[in-house]
Amino acid sequence: MVAAYRGRASSAADPICSDPWALRLAGPEGAALSRRWDEHSPSMELWMALRTRYLDDCVVRALGRGVRQVVILGAGLDTRAARLGRPGVAFFEVDQPASQEDKLERLSSLEGYPLDAATFVACDFERDDFVERLESAGLNRTAPACFVWEGVVYYLEEEAARGTLQRLAADFTPSSLLLFDYLNSRMAKSSPRLRPEDRAMKGIIEELGEPMRFGIDDPTPLMAECGYRFLRTVSFDELALEYTGTYLRERFFRFQSIAVASASEEASLW
Repeated sequence: MVAAYRGRASSAADPICSDPWALRLAGPEGAALSRRWDEHSPSMELWMALRTRYLDDCVVRALGRGVRQVVILGAGLDTRAARLGRPGVAFFEVDQPASQEDKLERLSSLEGYPLDAATFVACDFERDDFVERLESAGLNRTAPACFVWEGVVYYLEEEAARGTLQRLAADFTPSSLLLFDYLNSRMAKSSPRLRPEDRAMKGIIEELGEPMRFGIDDPTPLMAECGYRFLRTVSFDELALEYTGTYLRERFFRFQSIAVASASEEASLW
């Protein structure tokens, strides 16, 4: 579904993001799921476009500042290695073995897709140490890396999310950068104050076996407790204003935001 939205947004007349592979990766199932979601949240395509574009821009900015390692955690059908790769930069995609096998099968049918753009790191997060897996795959823990953790945090239990945040802050050089999106606790915990549209969206996700578990209203105390010294957040409305020059109150998709964080205070110039 996410890939379908990314592909739809890329095919728009005036696209905010660009992913030429997404629609084919999503296939008919992804397209159908996105249309079903449209019934409850017509703003979702815009949000996915904004999220993709902003994270893309952050990665490109990090590469421009000398980062030469990019790690996609819970990669799914991400295509940043193919879209943003450049000589001298190593991309690592970390995901559950079954998900990664499915992706590789889909990619193998896409003519022209550079399969060697990323190092694929299969990791069962409940059994394997993702830090050890990355290091074994060639990641240099003493050199800065940009970690992209997109569309994952809210599906984890809080303990698991905290554990990953702490490992990223403690086990890699502090000048590394972490990018992740999060949603508020009202949406994650099914607050009685949720709109019917939001409840319907949660229902679709739960049907797919991916219930939302963890919401964050203010990430500052969480990030401080996990060892971070720098944090910036950006909302749906802020991104819409930046990339489209518009603000519309009727866009009710306002429960998700994006965070840029680092264990080093040097990132404060970001």
